[in-house]
Amino acid sequence: MSDIETKEQAGRRTNVLVLEYELDAPPEKVWRAISIPALREKWLPKGSLADAEPVSSKPGEEIRYGMRETEPPFLDSVVTFQLSPNETGGTRLRIVHGLTDARQWLRPRSAANGNAVCSLRAA
Repeated sequence: MSDIETKEQAGRRTNVLVLEYELDAPPEKVWRAISIPALREKWLPKGSLADAEPVSSKPGEEIRYGMRETEPPFLDSVVTFQLSPNETGGTRLRIVHGLTDARQWLRPRSAANGNAVCSLRAA
């Protein structure tokens, strides 16, 4: 399942991409796959992360990594992996990916003439 949520971040609205998966593997195994660099690099390319070290971590529950786009405008983002056991002994994996780059808040400058439709009226 995927969804786009709107959240408040530093007083501004931002969209985040939310993906949820039900996995057959137990949470401990999934945790190793997302937290140990040698295992993580098998499914998440090394260049995808801004830094190999996590931004924050709650062992066994949640880990956050900084990411940077590889193409212009090279925006920064944070991807959060949240784990919880499901009813069948597997894992519910929730991935939340949101932009953190301040440049996303910049508004393009409006044209000097305001780009308004000009209408003339005859007297």
